[in-house]
Amino acid sequence: MGGVIGKGDTPRYSSAATKLEQKMVDAMQQRAQQGTSLRSFNSVIMKFPKIDESLRNCRIIFQQFDEDSNGEIDQLELKHCFQKLDISFTDEEIKDLFEACDIYEHMGMKFNEFIVFLCLVYLLNDPAVSEARKRMGLGNLEPTFETLVDAFVFLDKNKDGYVSKNEVIEAINETSAGERSSGRIGVKRFEEMDWDKNGTVTFKEFLFAFTRWVGIDDNEDDDDDE
Repeated sequence: MGGVIGKGDTPRYSSAATKLEQKMVDAMQQRAQQGTSLRSFNSVIMKFPKIDESLRNCRIIFQQFDEDSNGEIDQLELKHCFQKLDISFTDEEIKDLFEACDIYEHMGMKFNEFIVFLCLVYLLNDPAVSEARKRMGLGNLEPTFETLVDAFVFLDKNKDGYVSKNEVIEAINETSAGERSSGRIGVKRFEEMDWDKNGTVTFKEFLFAFTRWVGIDDNEDDDDDE
C-alpha cells in the first residue's frame, strides 16, 4: 500500500492556513463529541482498499475543475469553480483554502491535494457549501469522507482537534497490545503525519498522510501519462 513522504519534494507548512486551521479544529472538536464507531487502528487499515477506490473516483471532478488540463488546479480555476457552483466564498477565503491544500507550494493543487481540499470542504459543512457538494457530485463520496473524519476522531483521544504522538502510540497499542514493535510503529505513523514537525497533527496533515497510506500521491498524473 502507500508509502511515507519523501519522493523528492518536502511539503511546507503554509502560514495562510491559520484561520482555516482554527475552523478545522473547531469543526473537529464538535464532531468528536459524537464519538467514533472505530475500535482499533486495524479497523482503519481494513478500510484502505475501499477508501482508495472511492477517492480515485474523485478524478472525474478533478478533471472538470482543471480547465487547462495541465494536471493541476490553480487558484483562478478554483475561483471559477466556486462561481459556477454559486458558493459565496470571498477571494481571501478561496486563497486561504487553496494555499492550505497546495502543501508543496507549486501554485497548483495536484490530485492528492484536491482530495484533501474536498474532504476539508466536507468537514467545514458550511450551509452555502452543502448544496454545492451535491452539484459537485460529492454525494456518493460523503461516506468515505465521514470514515476519514471518524478515523481522526479515533486518534484524537482528548478531543482537542489535534493528534499527538502519545495519542497515536496509544491507538496502535490498543490494536497491538503486548507487541514490542507497537511503540515504534506508532512513532513512525506519527512522523508520517506531522509534516510541519511541530509535535501535533491537524486534520489536514492527517489527510495528506492518509492519501499516501492508501497509495495516492502527487505523482499520479505523471504516471498516468506514461
